[in-house]
Amino acid sequence: MQPGHIFVAQQRGINVIKMVGDVRLTLCISFDSFIEQMFSDAGFVSVVFDLRQALALDSTTLGLMAKIAITCERDFHFVPTVVSPDESINRVLESMGLEDIFEIVRSADTTMAKPEELTRIETETTQAKDKIIEAHKILMSLNDENKAEFRDLVECLEQE
Repeated sequence: MQPGHIFVAQQRGINVIKMVGDVRLTLCISFDSFIEQMFSDAGFVSVVFDLRQALALDSTTLGLMAKIAITCERDFHFVPTVVSPDESINRVLESMGLEDIFEIVRSADTTMAKPEELTRIETETTQAKDKIIEAHKILMSLNDENKAEFRDLVECLEQE
C-alpha cells in the first residue's frame, strides 16, 4: 500500500486538506498540531477535505477529521466538505457516521488547491513512529493472525 501523506493549503481563510495514499497514525501528531493552528488563525473561514487520492484512512485519522467537523459546527456554525469519489472510502465514512457531520461530494471534477499551493505535513516525532512499530512487532510475534493483521502497517511505517 502507498504510504500516506497529508497536504494542506490555505487561501483567503479556506483550508484545503488533501489526503494521499494510506493515511495512518504516524501523521496524526503533526496533523493534530496543524488543526490547532488552523482554528487559531483569525482568518479561518472554512475547511475542505480532498480525498480523491486517498487509498485508506485509519480510525485515528477519521477521529481527527471528526474533531474538525465538530469544532466547525460548534464554533463556526458550518459543516465542512469532503470530496471523495471513491465508494470504498465513502462506505468507511458512512459506517463511522461521518456523513452526519460532513457534506460529502462524490464528484472527482471539483477544483481544489493547485499542487504548488500545497504544503506536506511531516511526521513530527520519529520516536512516536518507532514506538508504534515496536508495539506492533511485539503483537506480530505473538501469533500468525497478528503477523498477518499488522504486516502491512509495519512495512508502511518502516518505509516512511
